[in-house]
Amino acid sequence: MKLVITMSRRYGTGASRIAQELSERLGIPVYDKVNVEEEMSRHTYDSEVEVIKKLAENPCIILGRCASEILKDRRNAFNIYVCADKEDRIKRIMGKENLSHEEAEQKIEKTDQERAEYYYEHTGKTWGDVNNYHMILNTSDLGLENCADILMKYFERKEYI
Repeated sequence: MKLVITMSRRYGTGASRIAQELSERLGIPVYDKVNVEEEMSRHTYDSEVEVIKKLAENPCIILGRCASEILKDRRNAFNIYVCADKEDRIKRIMGKENLSHEEAEQKIEKTDQERAEYYYEHTGKTWGDVNNYHMILNTSDLGLENCADILMKYFERKEYI
C-alpha cells in the first residue's frame, strides 16, 4: 500500500519528531507548511490543495495544512492527531526555543488558535475533532519516544507496510 500519513498536531507536542522518526523508518519524505509553499512557488499550482494531492500520489507524511480533510476520501491515507498536556507542551517549547514559561504558554495559545482558525476556515470543521482522525496520540500519556513504535506496530499489524 502506498501509505500517506497526515499528522495534525497541537503546538509543542513533538509531532515533528514523530514524523521524522517515521520518515526514517519508512523511507518516505515529510512535508510541512514550508515544503508545500516551496512546491507552490516552483510549480504552477493554484492552491495548497493541488500540491497536497500531488504529494500524496506517493507515500509520504504531511504535517498539518488540512491534509487529513483534503485526503479524507483516499483509502491509503491514515490521519493522526497528536496532542499532549499543556504543561508538557510548555516545557517542551521552553527548552526548544529558550523561552520563559509565560512566553512559551503565550506562543502555544497563539499558535493553537491560529491552527484552529486556519482549519475551520479551510474545512468548516473543528480542528482536533476525534471524528476526523483514525488515531489520536497523546504524547504526555504515551511518551514521545514511544509514538513512532506504536504507529509502526499498528501499520505492520494492519499490513499497511
